[in-house]
Amino acid sequence: MGRLLKILQLGKFYPPDMGGIERVMGDILEGMNERGFVCDVLCSHSKPKFALDITDSKARIYRTKSFGKLARTSITPQMVYFLRKFAKSYDIIHVHLPDPMANLALLLTCLDSQIIILHWHADITKQRYLLHLYKPLQTWLLKRADAIITTSPKYLEQSPFLQAYKHKCKAIPLGISCTPDNVSRPFVQKDTKTLFALGRFVSYKGFEYALSALRFLPSYRLLLGGDGPLEHDLKNLAKTLGVASQVEFLGFVADEELPRFYKSSSIFLLPSITKSEAFGLVQIEAMAHGLPVVSCAIAGSGVDWVNQNGVSGIVVPPKDPKAIADAVLEIAKDYERFSQNARKRFLEHFTKNQMLDSLQNLYLELMKNSIEGGGQITSCGYNTRFLSSSYKARCA
Repeated sequence: MGRLLKILQLGKFYPPDMGGIERVMGDILEGMNERGFVCDVLCSHSKPKFALDITDSKARIYRTKSFGKLARTSITPQMVYFLRKFAKSYDIIHVHLPDPMANLALLLTCLDSQIIILHWHADITKQRYLLHLYKPLQTWLLKRADAIITTSPKYLEQSPFLQAYKHKCKAIPLGISCTPDNVSRPFVQKDTKTLFALGRFVSYKGFEYALSALRFLPSYRLLLGGDGPLEHDLKNLAKTLGVASQVEFLGFVADEELPRFYKSSSIFLLPSITKSEAFGLVQIEAMAHGLPVVSCAIAGSGVDWVNQNGVSGIVVPPKDPKAIADAVLEIAKDYERFSQNARKRFLEHFTKNQMLDSLQNLYLELMKNSIEGGGQITSCGYNTRFLSSSYKARCA
């Protein structure tokens, strides 16, 4: 029997600790193991203890003990220990950034032959003073990496950190599953006056501008899903603006509940205002359900690449409630076209299988280039080195 390609994903957290990057890591792990690869995860636990989870596909999730967070980074020295212990068992280390702890662990681990892929989800933008201290470590990793993935061509073109390394960068858009729930959705909505927005209630999401836009949309209502530190402020703002009766604060919305809200809404709002919103995964969820999107043109972000202006929705300037309202009204005039285009753009660019196909091709290309004398590589049958018996059993 041939040899399995082995991939270790390295990241901050992993589901059920949820976030956009965590969701992507979960999709990659499940997808690659379904395709016959070995894909495991080394990440921080959200609790002060170590845990090892084994999935139905026999994938291993190593969750290292955390001593809390500093500047949004989990402090987990145990990650260094486990990476040093296990790294040489893998062919590819696929690290999701930004994550200074993972970066430090890589620096302190001797990786001679392993391929390192950086999944560059976003630049570090908030911790500017700490970035001065971290930048030498980040530069070392950028130089050491064999390949760098960005989530959109625009982010690749505009990230100041990647310009010197564009020769080894590749844009691979994020993708999500195409389930029966969002395949069969009709393009004409039952309630064309319902808007939907979703995300953490934090400053860069710009939800205050979505609330302000309702002053220009008296016949519309907004379903606003999420929670976070600004929840109280947003509810007070809705009252101050006189739009509280138009807003339904949904609280945290579980993944299994999301299709219901996408189906009952007509237009999705993503009013994020800074490049901390690097891609906007919720946009492609909305587009999968045929919802046109109103999003903002953010310098350096891929948000307005995902939502194609005038096609899948409308892109407006940040912090402009009137522009958001005008975009909603413009979409409503030609709703069926926008809805069909949103669904079409999702299918053409943002399905989970497209993302996995691109990643698989990258993995195999890098492995082929690293093997002296070439040789054919497949997910479950190339013959360059040997696996331990425990990993061979996972391909049986």
